[in-house]
Amino acid sequence: MTRVDLAHLVAVRTRHPEAVAEAAARRRRRPLLGDGGRLMIVAADHPGRGALGVGDRPLAMANRLDLLERVCLALSRPGVDGVLATADVLDDLLLLGALEGKVVMGSMNRGGLAGAAFELDDRFTGHRAQDLARSGFDAGKLLLRIDYDDPGSLATLHAAARTVDEMAAHRLPVFVEPFLCRRHGGRVANDLSAPAVSTAIAIASGLAGTSAYTWLKVPVTENPDDMDRALAASTLPAVLLGGDTGDDQDATYEKWRGALRLPTVQGLVAGRSLLYPRDGDVAAAVDTAVGLL
Repeated sequence: MTRVDLAHLVAVRTRHPEAVAEAAARRRRRPLLGDGGRLMIVAADHPGRGALGVGDRPLAMANRLDLLERVCLALSRPGVDGVLATADVLDDLLLLGALEGKVVMGSMNRGGLAGAAFELDDRFTGHRAQDLARSGFDAGKLLLRIDYDDPGSLATLHAAARTVDEMAAHRLPVFVEPFLCRRHGGRVANDLSAPAVSTAIAIASGLAGTSAYTWLKVPVTENPDDMDRALAASTLPAVLLGGDTGDDQDATYEKWRGALRLPTVQGLVAGRSLLYPRDGDVAAAVDTAVGLL
């Protein structure tokens, strides 16, 4: 694992907070899509809404030093284009020099805390479009979960539309991650059936006054053979989201492999499955995912 000097990081944050903006200003940037025309992004924004668990480990992502070391290792692997994270994580990575020549994607709405009664009133408590533009970051991501029985979904839907408008005004790509969902026993569960994924994609594609800068971040349907039918709902470019692979990581890789062949799919954004693989080998998990592209 790549080692991070925690004492030095804290010392810089304590004595020279301006170092974050300075590192952002001098960061070497790159186009969203590289020469290969595919996108491989590591996601590390889960802690920002209190989602710390991976598999049967409820606090797997609670150790920030461990998380940073895993992300730095993932970013160092060939074929990894960049990272998706909240401001605190991205600030750390800037200070560590880990974002040079990488795509930096800010996580925008983290107010829908995991397990909260207000989870689906998912406020935009993370990056704003103006924050991403000021820092010279390359894209934003928003989560759009819709429960037809929960009035909070309407507030999130409205806020998401206005955020897409704001990102377009800055000519910044925004990755919309849409789900139809429902509460079961007090917990929010995403519907991954083909009709639900297709409907969510259609709703997300129609947000705001323009879709010119909108990308989709979509799950593989529960039946992978239905993925082409679900993605037929939009012409917007899409990336697959990773999620937790559970016990059968190889089966998850095969689902990704099939979906990555579809014409609108441009890449993969995966987090827990690569940063916390069952066998603990982050480099091997990342390399396998890169190989699927």
